Amino acid sequence: MGYLNNQVVTIDAILTTKGRELLAQNNGSFRITQFALSDDEIDYTLYNPNHPSGSAYYGQAIEGLPLLEAFPEETQIMKYKLATLPRGTSKMPVLGVPSIIDLKQGESRAVTPQTLNYLGNTTVYESSGYNFTISDVRTMSTFEGTGITTATSTDLNTTQTLGTNVSKTVIGTQLNLRGTTVNTLFGSNQNLTATLVITGRDSGARVTVPITITRTNS
Repeated sequence: MGYLNNQVVTIDAILTTKGRELLAQNNGSFRITQFALSDDEIDYTLYNPNHPSGSAYYGQAIEGLPLLEAFPEETQIMKYKLATLPRGTSKMPVLGVPSIIDLKQGESRAVTPQTLNYLGNTTVYESSGYNFTISDVRTMSTFEGTGITTATSTDLNTTQTLGTNVSKTVIGTQLNLRGTTVNTLFGSNQNLTATLVITGRDSGARVTVPITITRTNS
């Protein structure tokens, strides 16, 4: 959803498929209990402490930026969610994960993120887990989040992805991967590529990891 302007409280919102389903039931099951804020459209490099008109105008260029309208593609919106961090935090949390993931056909791998510079500790595992989003789930025989048991995680982790809807998100403290064994996906190529986006559900820390699956079966 997006605020249409900063003069009146008007919000543009698009419901997810699950949200529309609950709203259609008209039995009170549709209740908004959580929400997130992001600043995807803000370019902070435009902050100008040397503005000739003084401090009231340092952020003028930022305040004049257009705001994004709501759209339902979760891989393209709310990439930079606002998070509340402990007072005195001097470093932004970052995720410790492999910089690249190379798999052979049918090879399995477990990815267990660690959050650095968070809650006063050098390394922690976030209690709410992590969102794992792959750009093309067809490249995987297994794409499963484990370690978190909630209604949301169970729904995401058990949803089948079919047809052209090739992006998939799961939740967990660990991600289990297994490269596809389907030869026809490769065509004449030796490799398949995808991207994995990992986001800390408590810290908001985010990282993108490239994935390569190498063909081994002729």
